[in-house]
Order: sequence, then structure tokens, then C-alpha cells
Amino acid sequence: MNIQKRLFELADSGYAEFQAKLTPTVDKSRFIGVRVPQVRKLAKELYKTGEYGDFLNTLPHKYYDENMLHGVLLSEFKDFDACLQGVNAFLPYVDNWAVCDIMSPKCFKKHKQELLQTIGAWVRSAEVYTVRFGLEMLMSHYLDEDFKPEYLEIAAAVQSEEYYVNMMLAWFFATALAKQWDNTVGYIENNKLGEWVHNKTIQKARESNRISDERKLYLNKLKK
Repeated sequence: MNIQKRLFELADSGYAEFQAKLTPTVDKSRFIGVRVPQVRKLAKELYKTGEYGDFLNTLPHKYYDENMLHGVLLSEFKDFDACLQGVNAFLPYVDNWAVCDIMSPKCFKKHKQELLQTIGAWVRSAEVYTVRFGLEMLMSHYLDEDFKPEYLEIAAAVQSEEYYVNMMLAWFFATALAKQWDNTVGYIENNKLGEWVHNKTIQKARESNRISDERKLYLNKLKK
């Protein structure tokens, strides 16, 4: 199957322009304009037929939409080791927030202990979107019933000047405030986060419908 040709058959020029505005770090010429539901449908088809080996092994891709398809396809993998190997091979080529954030491997949920070790390596990476992905996986899988306070320390240890890393840090801590208030609020009260992340965390928390009005008022008093 010529996957690039399939993507062009699904192209929408208007949507390509829309995507380009949302993803300013990617050159406009790299957008085909395939809508996300169609990307997901094609990924499921490829995974079912197994016609994806050459595509996954041919990096870097030329087009943004190929990268989106790559990320969604990896998310379909059921074998943890194969998925992790694929993610690690792909992360160095991820160059924007949208491709980073669309990756959500289903199999990770069943392998949290093994994944945690890899997250530690990701968040220490020099690559912006590798760090962002690591923080996103920490947020997605470690703030619920099997939460441990040390997971917050993993995120708090990340120091970056990169906008897309700091946005994810704020998202992580705002989510942690919603899910694990007692363990998290001290990071705001004791100024353990950088000023920008601190204030953006408060903003996102105040926009959340999972945090009470009383707590939102309290957070607002802690702005720097």
C-alpha cells in the first residue's frame, strides 16, 4: 500500500490551512490536510492488515499527516515491548505538540511499572517533545488510584525554557490538583515550580470543572 498516496486521497486543503495555524512550528508545505478521524480510521485499517512495517521504518517522514498517522498507529499496538520500541524510534522525529499529544498507546496501561522507568529517561531528554511526551504519560497513567507522591517529584524536577514543555508541566500540575489536591497544593503554596509554570498551573486549575470554587479562589490568592 502506498500510504502517502492514501493520505493525499483524503486531503482537505482548507483543513490543511487550519492545522498549519494551530501548529506554527511546522512549515505550511508539510500539511496534507487529513482530518483526525480519517487518520484514526486509516491507522486501524493498517494495523488490522499489518501493512505498516515499511512505513514505520521509513523515518523521517516528509509530511505532518504522516507523522500523525505514525503516532496513531503506534497507539494501536497491543504488544508493550514492540510499542515501546516503536515509540522510542519515533520520538526523535516528533517536531510539534499535535503529533506528540496524539500518541496514547493503549498497552501502556497494563505495564505501568516498566513504563515508569522509561518515563524517567524521557523527561531527562534534551528533546523538547520527548520530555513533553514523558510528562503526558506521567499525567495520563499515574495520577489516579495507584498514585504515589513521588510521581509529582518526577515532573517538578523538569526545568525548561521551552514553551511546549512548560505548557505540559502546567497541564500536569493542574490535573494533579484536580485528582490529588492534598499532595499537590504544596507545590503551589511553597513555590516549587517556576513562575510561569506556577501561574499557568493556577490558570488551568481555575478553568477546570473538577476543582471546587472554594479551591479556585484559594489558588487565585497564590498567583505570583
